[in-house]
Amino acid sequence: MTEEQTAGDPRKASPNGNSPWEREVIEKVLLESLREQRRARRWSLGFRLALLAYLVVALWLAAAPFSDSKIGKAKEHTAVVDVNGLISESGKTSAENIIKGLKSALDSKGTKGIILKMNTPGGTPVQADYVYREIRAIKKTRPAMPVIAVVTDLCASGGYYIAAASDKIYVNPSSIVGSIGVIMNSFGFVQAMEKLGIERRAFTAGEHKALLDPFQAINPTERAQVQKVLNGIHQQFIEAVREGRGTRLKPHPDLFSGLVWTGAEGIELGLVDAFGDVRSVAEKEIGAPELVNFTRKEDWFERVADRLGTALGAVLSASALAGVSLR
Repeated sequence: MTEEQTAGDPRKASPNGNSPWEREVIEKVLLESLREQRRARRWSLGFRLALLAYLVVALWLAAAPFSDSKIGKAKEHTAVVDVNGLISESGKTSAENIIKGLKSALDSKGTKGIILKMNTPGGTPVQADYVYREIRAIKKTRPAMPVIAVVTDLCASGGYYIAAASDKIYVNPSSIVGSIGVIMNSFGFVQAMEKLGIERRAFTAGEHKALLDPFQAINPTERAQVQKVLNGIHQQFIEAVREGRGTRLKPHPDLFSGLVWTGAEGIELGLVDAFGDVRSVAEKEIGAPELVNFTRKEDWFERVADRLGTALGAVLSASALAGVSLR
């Protein structure tokens, strides 16, 4: 190779031992490393700012006085607690939330009476029983405090279980009440599997562990046991209604059969007491027309904490990803 050819070769070593293309590669690597460091610093700063904002807001909300004017309200009023929708432990209409609403109403100095505003198809017997027992306990400790159920559209099954604990039940003529019964739903696919040639494979430890398996023929022993459980819960429901309604109940062969009734029929059967709505009951029965709703709702602190927690999780995730590289 001639001297001219060597001089034009980009791979020719420089006096310090590095060729120009090597220097270019090194410069690109260093620049990319600097950019990576800058990105990491930005993520770190963003994370710190988000964490600081979270702590500031959380501390401010925790230190701020509870602003709900309902608590400790001196002016006389009727407290309203909504029982709306399916009654379940994981839902908004859980026993815990209903009971918290009742306790908040009792803590308010101006509460002259409590209205349970009912519009529910029912729910789990356990959740209904929790509320029923709480209302009965209120009647023992605060006998002068009226607790009245007012039904709008529907008060069935577990909803009626709760309403039965109140002093009185008011309805609209077209309200639906009752359904004093217990149900457990299931399906059976045995014949369909036989026609399709499908084989069921279930491995259990315990003779009846696959109880109510929809892919197997029902076992007579298991059927009898399930019916026994349902009958026991049903009897508990009946006893609760009889305890709450007392001599107001009229004898009827289908009263506890699971049938539903209109509000007008409910009055005839003694399931409910009279026609009325929330406002008329507050004015005429309780004597405090001003309504204050004590239904427990998600408060500001919970909402902000949940949202900030989500944002903080996103920042943490992004910050962690920013630190991942191939080296």
